Formats: sequence, C-alpha cells, structure tokens
Amino acid sequence: MSEVQKLATRIVEKPWGRRGIDPRFAVEPGRQVGEIWFEPPSGRELDVMAKYLFTTERLSIQVHPDDKTAQERGYARGKDECWIVLDVAEDAELGIGTVRDLAPAQLMTAARDGSIVDLIDWRKPKKGDFIFNPAGTIHALGPGLTVLEIQQAVDLTYRLYDYGRPRELHLDEAAGVVMPRPHHNSLDTRVDNESRVLVDGPHFGVAWCVKSPPELPAALRDVQLLPIDAPAGGINPGECALVDNDVARSLSSGGTFVLAWSTEPRSS
Repeated sequence: MSEVQKLATRIVEKPWGRRGIDPRFAVEPGRQVGEIWFEPPSGRELDVMAKYLFTTERLSIQVHPDDKTAQERGYARGKDECWIVLDVAEDAELGIGTVRDLAPAQLMTAARDGSIVDLIDWRKPKKGDFIFNPAGTIHALGPGLTVLEIQQAVDLTYRLYDYGRPRELHLDEAAGVVMPRPHHNSLDTRVDNESRVLVDGPHFGVAWCVKSPPELPAALRDVQLLPIDAPAGGINPGECALVDNDVARSLSSGGTFVLAWSTEPRSS
C-alpha cells in the first residue's frame, strides 16, 4: 500500500436522508443523502467500515448479531459499531437500549404491535457524544443527526420495527440475538479538545485526534483516516484514506480527525 491511499466515495440516497448536506462532502444539494460510504480498494477487503449518516426522521429499530451467531448464519462476522455525533438539530434524538429489562419474547410482541417504540430509551444527543453500540444492543438513530459511524464491515442488520415502511422485518432472526435492557457502556463518553483512543478492540480501534494523534496502540492494521474539519495527510474533510502505520502516528492537522483501524489479525 502507498503511504496514503484515498478511498472512493459512495453516496447512498435514503428516504430519511437530508438534502443540502455540508458542502465539504461535495454532493449536489438536491440529492437526499442518507449515508456516505468509502469503498475499499479493488481486490481488497477491509474488516472495518466508516460511514457518515444524515437523518431527518427515525430509522428502523434494529439489532446486529455477534460474531458467533453471524458466522453460524453464514456471514464473515457480526457487527459491533460506534457513533460519533458530529452535529445535531433541535429535533435530534437517538434510541439505544430499552427503558427497562425485558424478556426477548416481550420485545417481539411489542415489535409486532408497534408498542416497541415506547420501550426504546430515546435520548437527546449532543454534539460530541460518543456511543459504543455492541452486538445485541437494540438501537435506532432518530432525526436531526450527522453521525460518523465506525463498524465491523458486514451488511447484516435485523430490523424489528420500521414505522410501516415497506421493508422486510427480521423478528425471528432478531429474537435470538437481542438483549433488551438499558444501555450502559463504559466506553460511552464525549469527545472534546483532547486527543485520545476511544476504542481499542475487540474488533476495531478508534481515536479522536485534535491536531495530532494520541499515543496509538502498537498493533494497527488497515488504518483509515477521516478528517473532520480541516485537512490531514493531504486528505480533506468528508474524505477517507488508508494510511500506513508510520503516517498515522505522525499525522498533523489544523483541526480534528478520526483514525479507525482493525484490531483483528488478517484472516488467511
């Protein structure tokens, strides 16, 4: 790999997306953008995926399986993910966990009759919130959000409720993986004016970097660079690049950027 390899951008339009997103993403104002992904280089797979989300209404209530269950069902991996809230509107909200402990069967009944909406812990997020969302956690992004999501790279989501939208639900699949309980995770925090590692395993690492990175772990693989509000490493805000480990450790910027990497050994 060259020292800095810019990744191709993929714009994903969604009915819950937003028109007129920040100009740094270089998207035509009329497009209703829900997500911006970054494609791995041709012929190469990445274990970790970064994407931006832009919301104007509630997304589906959903859950992801862990590695063991996903692999039993024919997928390469499950999905842990995390969110960095980059911007919020007045109506911004997100749901994570349930308001009280429930049995999975209770949750499935509520998903069928729609009362699941009232069982989700809907929160008023703030700019700078960091939320770690491990597999098995019920969750839903709400309106008014610009979020950077870092996740295990797999297209595997079980929808429990989707507000009547004509999309498939996955109640049987979700019943065996969802953990309907209040969300309390020790990694949840707020990013500020200090560089620090937010996550380091079990599947990926994430660092919030203010002008320069914090001390990074010794083992890094497939490091992705995402400048937030100023260029870094020759990459502009709204873009993403793969960088080698030495470059990652020596990056500098006039603003903030995020580094994300795999903590798992490369599969043979």
